[in-house]
Amino acid sequence: MADLWERFLASLAEAMALRRIKSVLEWDQEVNMPPKGARARAEHLAVVAGLEHRAWTSPALREMIESLQSRESELDPESAAILRETKWEVDRLSRLPEALVRALMEAASAGFSAWVDARRNADFSLFEPYLQRLVSLSREKADCLGWEESPYDALLEEYERGMTHRMIRELFENLAARQAELVAAIVDRQEAAGGYRRPPEGGPWSAGAQRQLTEAVLQDMGYDFQAGRQDLSPHPFTTTFDVGDVRITTRFDENDFLSGLSSSMHEAGHALYEQGMPDAWRRTPLADAPSLGMHESQSRFWENIIGRSRPFCLYLKQRAEGLFQGTFFMPDPETLYRALTCVEPSLIRVEADECTYNLHVVLRFEIEAALLEGTVSVKDVPELWNGRMRAYLGLTPPDDARGCLQDVHWSHGAFGYFPTYALGNLYAAQLCQALRRDLPDLWHRVEQGQFGDILAWLREKIHRCGRTKTAGELLTSVTGMPPSPEPFLHYLKEKFLS
Repeated sequence: MADLWERFLASLAEAMALRRIKSVLEWDQEVNMPPKGARARAEHLAVVAGLEHRAWTSPALREMIESLQSRESELDPESAAILRETKWEVDRLSRLPEALVRALMEAASAGFSAWVDARRNADFSLFEPYLQRLVSLSREKADCLGWEESPYDALLEEYERGMTHRMIRELFENLAARQAELVAAIVDRQEAAGGYRRPPEGGPWSAGAQRQLTEAVLQDMGYDFQAGRQDLSPHPFTTTFDVGDVRITTRFDENDFLSGLSSSMHEAGHALYEQGMPDAWRRTPLADAPSLGMHESQSRFWENIIGRSRPFCLYLKQRAEGLFQGTFFMPDPETLYRALTCVEPSLIRVEADECTYNLHVVLRFEIEAALLEGTVSVKDVPELWNGRMRAYLGLTPPDDARGCLQDVHWSHGAFGYFPTYALGNLYAAQLCQALRRDLPDLWHRVEQGQFGDILAWLREKIHRCGRTKTAGELLTSVTGMPPSPEPFLHYLKEKFLS
């Protein structure tokens, strides 16, 4: 048994290593790679994706899984969880032909480069044929994986196991209607108070100074720069090569330093999760979140619940004064708070306020589900996007860059990803309720920049659990209730209307 288990772990470690190597190539593509490297990078990624697929679907690995399953009673709970999660990965990937896996990776790499060019030129037509290819391949992927009601279900499972297209649609219909009422009431409240505005006056703020400020804040939050780094990319993201190498990217706007700060805190929330995984699991599927919704709960918690609070604004003012000695203009805490909590419809999802953000997610979910189901055509995406923006947010994008080209996800073929952003908001609010019960002086700690006990709570309750439980099981065990939108709606009312 011991020899079999060691051989199983060795095979698993090889498959995980190839997955991480692919991540290194993808990170370099978005951060460092020159434009003319796109063709070769697509080829490299396709080869590595093929090798990874072979490692996960090898007959030898499947035989070891079957042998271990027959003796599962001899395994401790942690080993049983590793076996269970590996089997899930193997079963899913075995339904996909290697040729399709390679084609998807090559199309995604080429699609990303085309998206960068199209976004720069605000011209969807430059991206359209690449998106058409990605949608077609993603439909083929869904068919191989199998589905009943919608091909979207097959792809959603990769990001949010246990959720279906029908469940998401019903949740979003309920949530969008109730949030729309809240947004109207909050806007009236803020206008009666003299109006909230963003960005605050006082710029420009140099990118170099913003980087220094964000990295000081991230260090206070607990992000380990010996096990990570911050770089720049067109669309901020987090990537994991190992528990000891978790990298983030951000982007800076010299006219609005809060934009870069929020992006950095958001990505650091993801990174803190990854850096908090047990080292013993680093070469197994257990060193991962149970769902992207749970992963997103960590980034939304730090970016919004902590980073858009009055106590955080007091901390930030003091931190900047100590760091720059008056050379970086930092507005007073109340001005900061008003800027961070200004509620108004906006064009860009990553810069949207807490109250309107989910409407951006609903829009994307509806469009990508329709693309996969074949009820809309790729060429109609800009018109469809602009129509939904007018319906949900009362705005019309002036160009494709600030419309349907603003997000990177479709260029990666990541269909089914967007709903996890809204779920992350719900999970974060529910977790914060439990955190405030355990740390009643939470806001005093935030004001003082004492984030250690907050991170320790998240590490104990969430990070160190990895994939040993589903997202629903984990949330229920920590908060005492299954996933629900009620804590999030209560959080918005308490913060903006009390």
